Order: sequence, then structure tokens, then C-alpha cells
Amino acid sequence: MAVSVACCGVSFVNAPAKLLQSSSALCFRASSSCKLNPEKKKYTLRVRDEHSSNDGPQPMAFKSSPFGSSQQKKDKKESQPTDLRTDPAKIHDASFLDAVVKVYCTHTAPDYSLPWQKQRQFTSTGSAFMIGDGKLLTNAHCVEHDTQVKVKRRGDDRKYVAKVLVRGVDCDIALLSVESEDFWKGAEPLRFGHLPRLQDSVTVVGYPLGGDTISVTKGVVSRIEVTSYAHGSSDLLGIQIDAAINPGNSGGPAFNDQGECIGVAFQVYRSEETENIGYVIPTTVVSHFLTDYERNAKYTGYPCLGVLLQKLENPALRECLKVPTNEGVLVRRVEPTSDASKVLKEGDVIVSFDDLRVGCEGTVPFRSSERIAFRYLISQKFAGDIVELGIIRAGEPKKVQVVLRPRVHLVPYHIDGGQPSYIIIAGLVFTPLSEPLIEEECEDSIGLKLLTKARYSVARFRGEQIVILSQVLANEVNIGYEDMNNQQVLKFNGTHIRNIHHLAHLIDMCNDKYLVFEFEDNYVAVLEREASNSASLCILKDYGIPSERSADLREPYVDPVHDNEALDQGFGDSPVSNLEIGFDGLVWA
Repeated sequence: MAVSVACCGVSFVNAPAKLLQSSSALCFRASSSCKLNPEKKKYTLRVRDEHSSNDGPQPMAFKSSPFGSSQQKKDKKESQPTDLRTDPAKIHDASFLDAVVKVYCTHTAPDYSLPWQKQRQFTSTGSAFMIGDGKLLTNAHCVEHDTQVKVKRRGDDRKYVAKVLVRGVDCDIALLSVESEDFWKGAEPLRFGHLPRLQDSVTVVGYPLGGDTISVTKGVVSRIEVTSYAHGSSDLLGIQIDAAINPGNSGGPAFNDQGECIGVAFQVYRSEETENIGYVIPTTVVSHFLTDYERNAKYTGYPCLGVLLQKLENPALRECLKVPTNEGVLVRRVEPTSDASKVLKEGDVIVSFDDLRVGCEGTVPFRSSERIAFRYLISQKFAGDIVELGIIRAGEPKKVQVVLRPRVHLVPYHIDGGQPSYIIIAGLVFTPLSEPLIEEECEDSIGLKLLTKARYSVARFRGEQIVILSQVLANEVNIGYEDMNNQQVLKFNGTHIRNIHHLAHLIDMCNDKYLVFEFEDNYVAVLEREASNSASLCILKDYGIPSERSADLREPYVDPVHDNEALDQGFGDSPVSNLEIGFDGLVWA
């Protein structure tokens, strides 16, 4: 069975044949009708939870409240789903349709294999909608790596330039603004409604398949649960619907029967055994995004607890841990970079979260008669919030407080600032390992050991990176090394490398005759320092490279390690997702 998770706004034109083949876990990042050379991206799904009140969230009246959605859609059958188009008059107030706009975006993504340059630009179209205060809400993947964003209102033939104010990568929401007053004449922002119930009617509005006229599809809410967001590689609350969602719908609103916006379309699930499974980002996630942005004047992201948890369904296991009731989850690992590492230990059993009891399957009460994954509670918090955990340690109940912060990824899914760091020494190109680089290099060329570290290791300290030799630009000074590529460098002149900035600092401070690089699998490369310096300018000129290092590596180096014991621990050896190991008994919180 071929399963793929795709962002709902993607339709490729003149895409390479390889891109169109059915493969496992394919996710397309641009949201809509992509032209020229759209890029593809695989996403490893990570787990994160959300929780809601018994009565669901209250209706929201946003002054500047966008509606966002994330990108995780799973492959649908090859057969085209029925597009249930409906007459706008069937919507309670047709004026709501006028708040939905079409988004035109030109993307210029970094070239992670050649980090000093960009890839060829491509274009895409998606949807967005007005939320008031001169702002539009859309998906983050619709405007990823944007160089130009334009929007067009329904019934208008003029496109207006829009500015991306903020992106929430993990929740796949972005906020746009349009300065032109003409664009906003007669505009009415959408109203946000409650989290819907199962079987509630839902209407999805947008501009799918590159069409210039608005499209309306109808369906019902079929499931509400913690859902994997493909674009952000995170798990947040999601609404599953059976309304047709097609390329270009990304960023468009979903309405209930009262004409209230209850979410943002963002991804679909495609499989040979399923059909008509689409996903909507609920208003609870949108509200969290907007509140975060308003509080901090920027988006700080969803926090995490930073622990690997095991379910306690087995009675003998609970008895061994001296857990008297049928509840709680077992802490199997605590990430060194999380604040939880200061108060939690392996073997602790978490039985409550802010006085809400946690079941033995890792679930908590949700609304009147439902349960939802424990991680949902964490996703309702903000970075810096303090939570109280009830734990059982060696049979003794305790209360501990933990500060929640965004998770530190050893191998990031997205590059802050958009451009990867790099340094070139005598033709040896060093860069941090990242998921985009792995995808660009096609996992086959990375090597099993390095790929395993990328998938399963955790950071020992904030700022840690896996630095690799990406490639060698052939020159007389590096003869014998020209075939090396995608190998992790561990030491420079005997010093363990902490990140790419640390490596650049060590090289700048080096006065030794030789530059000695030690790689994984005990491989070593030695260069003569003065000869390397002399050859650098020639190599940069021959290969048309503007600089021997990225701009961020020219800044003064600050050592991220305050506790040297962390360096002796080795990379963490824990799975990052229950989906990756094929067993749902272990989950990250």
C-alpha cells in the first residue's frame, strides 16, 4: 500500500516524472498550483498533543486573528474525489465568500547541496481569507521561501502585493498584510466559531486546481484528534473532514452551517485504501498562533515537555512501579535540553498534568465524553509557561513544576533565516545536517549511520549540530579527498566539534602546521594550513562562489556548552516518533 501525506495546495505543472511517482510518505510543500520546478519534501512526523475544554473553545472575535492550517495530508486514491460544488446561496451569507482571496506566491528555496546559492524560482497558488485589522490568514507552506506574494479578491482583476508578517512553521499558519487601501474597500472579515462536533456539516472554500473562480465543497466532520502536521513535523489538534480538498485549497477557510469559520484547510491523506480524507486546522490552533504573536511580537512556537513516555496498560508493570491506580505514563527518557531534565528522572510515572488525571494509555478527558492524547494538554500552553506534574517516584507521590519550552532539534526540519550555514576550507564544504539537505541528497547517499543519528538522536545541549562534509571541490590541495561527501566530521585537531560555528572558530584560531579533520568511521583528512589558505581564493573563483563562509559564521563565536559533562554523553539514542518505530507504546511529549 502506497501512503502519502500531501499539503492540500499542491498541483504540479511540468514536474519531473520521478516526482509524480507514487512513493511512501511523500509530502509536497508548496500549496497550490506549482509551476517551473516545484520541490518535494518528505516529512518525518513527530508527536505533540492538545487538549480542550468540555464545552469546546468559545467563539473568537479577532481584531487581527488569522486562521491557519498545517500541512500534513495523506495520500488519496488515484481516482479523483467527487467535487461537491454548491451554489453560494446555500451558504448563510454569501458575503463570506468575498473574504476569501487567491494567493500567488513566487518561491526561491535555498540549495542545501550548494548552500551559497538559491534554487531556481517557481510559483504556486493557494487561498487565504480576511480576519480583520488589515490582515489575511493562510498556510505557512503557501508562502514558504517567498520572494513575492500577491493576492486577488473575488471578482477583481487586480493583484495586490502582500507582505508576510509571521510564519508558524509547526502549526502551518502564516499572517499576511496588504497596504493598499483599495484592497480592503467593502471587506468584511470572517467570524470564528466553536470547535465542531462529529457529523457537523462543513463547507470548504478556496481556489483549488489553479482556477480563477472560487470553489465550494461540502462534507461533514468525521474525526477530531491530535493529527500529524506534515509541514511542521508536529502533532497538534486537527479536524478530519470528508469534503473534497484539492491542490490550491490550502489556506482557505472551512465554515459551519452558521457561516462561522471553524478552521483552515491544509492537507489530505492519500492511500489506495481510503478516499476523501482531508484535514482542517481548528480555531484553537489559530487562536494559539495569534495569541503567541500578539504577546511576543513574533512567533515563538509550541512548547514541549521533552520526555519519551511509555503506556502503562500492563497490570504487572504498574504493580512493579508501585502505581496503585489504572493511570499514568512511564518516563523512559528525558531530553537533556529540556527543563524537565532538572526535575524528572527515568522511571518516574506521570499521573497528572495541572491536576488533570492522565490515563494508562496516555490520554486525558476531552469535551464531554471523549479522550485525547496527553500531548494535547502541552500544546495548549505557551513557551515559558510553568506546569505542575503529579508523579510517582519509587512508589512515592510528588508534585513537580516544569517550564515548557520549544523542542531543540538536533537535525532541524526548517532552517531559521532560510539559508543554511557553510564554510569552505581548501575545497572541503562543511554544513550542518538538516532534513531539507537529507531530502535534497535523497537519503540513499547519506549513509545508514548518519541517517540513523538524524532520525533517532537528540541534542545534548542547545546549539548542538551534526556537521558534515557535504562535498569536496576538486583542487590540487585536496587531492585524494575529492570523492568524499556527506560524512560527519567529529573532531578538528583533536577537539570535538559542537556546531558549524565552533568549527569555523577552531579553524580561525588554528596556528598549527596541519589542519586535521577526523570523520565518522575513523577516516581522517589532513591539509597543510598555509597551502589551504593560498588555494582558497582560487577555488572560490573557479567555482563561482562569492564567499568562503556564510554571513552568520562571521559573527563572534559563543560557546553553547556550560556543562562539559554533556559532551561525554554521546548523541541520544531515542526514537523521535512512535510512527517511525511502528509501535504506539512509546510517544514523545
